Amino acid sequence: MTASSTRRTTAARSRLAAAGAIAVAGALLLTGCGDQTKDKTKDSGSVGSAPLADKLPKEIRDKGKLEVGSDIAYAPVEFKDSAGNAVGLDPDLAAAMGKQLGVKLDFQNGTFDALLTGLRSGRYDIAMSAMTDNKNRQNGIDPGTGKKVGEGVDFVDYLTAGVSIYTRKGETQGINGWSDLCGKKIAVERGTVSEDLAKQEAKKCPSGKKLTIEPFDDDQQSQTRLRSGGVDAASSDFPVAAYAVKTSGGGKDFQVVGQQVEAAPYGIAVSKKDTQLRDALQAAMNAIIKNGEYAKILHKWGAQDGAVKESVINGGK
Repeated sequence: MTASSTRRTTAARSRLAAAGAIAVAGALLLTGCGDQTKDKTKDSGSVGSAPLADKLPKEIRDKGKLEVGSDIAYAPVEFKDSAGNAVGLDPDLAAAMGKQLGVKLDFQNGTFDALLTGLRSGRYDIAMSAMTDNKNRQNGIDPGTGKKVGEGVDFVDYLTAGVSIYTRKGETQGINGWSDLCGKKIAVERGTVSEDLAKQEAKKCPSGKKLTIEPFDDDQQSQTRLRSGGVDAASSDFPVAAYAVKTSGGGKDFQVVGQQVEAAPYGIAVSKKDTQLRDALQAAMNAIIKNGEYAKILHKWGAQDGAVKESVINGGK
């Protein structure tokens, strides 16, 4: 999920820039959403035996865990399995990083558009939720008004992704890109780059051909709305759209239309005051890139086309 500044210039979610189709792994599982309960990853090891434990702030080492804010309804990046556990690309990467740092990363479910607020208030230590790194988020700027609304955050980048549109299978209604949406209805997740792009496109539509935007709390609700015929199209990050196309209705419900746009990095959001924690997370991400765990996890979830060679800080434009 991403949240904006054109691609999330618009500040929202944008997930995996892939040239061509992405092989999405796993079966679609029922996902719970919006319930603010905790989902915990497996034990990531002990501080004493972890190679990068000394890079963490002492209070985190003493606590033994990091509270991770995440919208756990965005398969295959993060979603709940049939037992209610957080699974997917982000939880697997977090568990691998936890082994390097010697702490558990506990995923807590929340709506995407409230994650940065939760981070600023101290509810979460970090936010990891297919969140696009862009200048608006770094600087705490509302993309709609251009006004500063917060202190902004730093990002530890770890993947590249773009945004896609999808429709009911066989019912594209001439939609092959954002410029074809005037006069149509589109479902999006609230606070994402998809919503930002839709709002930008709506401003261009001529009189009598209004683009109607229906925002929802999570991507599953958008998919349900499209599946029922309530809207003409939906939009989400490419890996998520590809996963929905592959799994929903056994591959019979949806199809991606046009090309993904607004490719940008996903980043782990960290408070600007927590520079030691930020640098520890970057070191852990680069460690799993170097030791090969990163590549294995991306391949497991069909995200290998969005791989980066090195994690950087605030690489988003």
